[in-house]
Amino acid sequence: MKKGRGRTSRIRRRKLCRSSQSRGVNESYKPEFIALKKWLKARKFEDTNLIPACFPDTGRGLMSKTSLQEGQVIISLPESCLLTTDTVIRSYLGAYIAKWQPPPSPLLALCTFLVAERHAGDRSPWKPYLEVLPKAYTCPVCLEPEVVTLLPRPLAAEAREQRTRVRELFTSARGFFSSLQPLLPEAAESVFSYGPSCGPGARRVHGAGQRQGLSAEPDTCALAPFLDLLNHSPAVQVEAAFNEESRCYEIRTGSGCRRHEEVFICYGPHDSRRLLLEYGFVPRGNPHACVPVSQDMLVKYLPSTDKQMNKKISILKDHDFIENLTFGWDGPSWRLLTALRLLCLEAGEFLCWKKVLLGEIISDVNEKKSLDIAQKICRYFTEEASAMLQKVSHMKDKEMALIHQLTLVETLWTEELKILRASAETLSSLQTAVRDSPRCLRSPPLLGVAPSAGCDA
Repeated sequence: MKKGRGRTSRIRRRKLCRSSQSRGVNESYKPEFIALKKWLKARKFEDTNLIPACFPDTGRGLMSKTSLQEGQVIISLPESCLLTTDTVIRSYLGAYIAKWQPPPSPLLALCTFLVAERHAGDRSPWKPYLEVLPKAYTCPVCLEPEVVTLLPRPLAAEAREQRTRVRELFTSARGFFSSLQPLLPEAAESVFSYGPSCGPGARRVHGAGQRQGLSAEPDTCALAPFLDLLNHSPAVQVEAAFNEESRCYEIRTGSGCRRHEEVFICYGPHDSRRLLLEYGFVPRGNPHACVPVSQDMLVKYLPSTDKQMNKKISILKDHDFIENLTFGWDGPSWRLLTALRLLCLEAGEFLCWKKVLLGEIISDVNEKKSLDIAQKICRYFTEEASAMLQKVSHMKDKEMALIHQLTLVETLWTEELKILRASAETLSSLQTAVRDSPRCLRSPPLLGVAPSAGCDA
């Protein structure tokens, strides 16, 4: 046998291929990261385990130079490196903030400081950090209006609300910006112009408390240089907190990491729509991703002649069963099927509504109707997702300047289409089980329900 054609060589080649696909490209040699490293070192921080790198799936992140063990502290960032409202209050802005009424919010103080420091250019002591911040953000508030219209309708509505809040924050702060004119070499309105491109909300760690001179809104944001290069993964567990003894913000990993792999943190068990809305990205293979079902969609395929419909909706609201109804990777959620079972109760079954909310199956007819409507809703969403993907594809061919924003929307719709197709298969299996052997649905393992014991009069 010729060298390199055996089983061992094939396994080695497959491993090498997988490794090269996921391995990042070292970017620590770039001038902006060299400057950042020197700046951090001057503030008593020097990391030896992590280096900036660019990864195929996640873009810019941090790569481990050595193997990391479970429970190991991967970053310990000194307080002097953190950009907090304390930083702002102690700066040249502090005196202006103290005089302004009503007091600015913590978020406004941070945003103002970032814009002022970025405008200062080489004169800013924070320049090495500002240079590695993104030049543009992809949170929905930063997307072009024609791109927002391509988002799922509930998400598009939230994006517009988000944009409105940012616009209101800017409008209400104009007077405060004007008061800073003595600090600026040019007109304040040209420095502090509208544009959500400098948002701490996209790259923050959480603190706590309230600062004197600022409004009573919770002061929960701080920017953490270098640490904020870490990307999110729902598959990892970390502990993140400020260590009062060392006066450092620490990240401790809950799982190991091999050499030359990307190191992640977890923002929490968020679905992809929330991650896009708050952080501006859609992770691949998010186990928490889902497709929500609104109240309007819940009743879309139910008979309008049902005289008990309003009462049924009222019961669902009173028992918190009108929200968080979803399709997921495993199919329709238990809450969604439970809500549909209650809505599908016949007049003679209505007194059984309490048992439905407890997870019992009232009748085979009710179960079949519930699954059929769930399948119709799923099919409607599937057709919508397919149509939106076609629209996005056509726009990508015409609007090259929006390619990155459109790709983000495309990723979200693609994921939701996969979820809906998986849910459709699950529903098809359940419908077949009802037709072929209805009694099998009375056992709890499949749907997590208990056998019916009759209804209360």
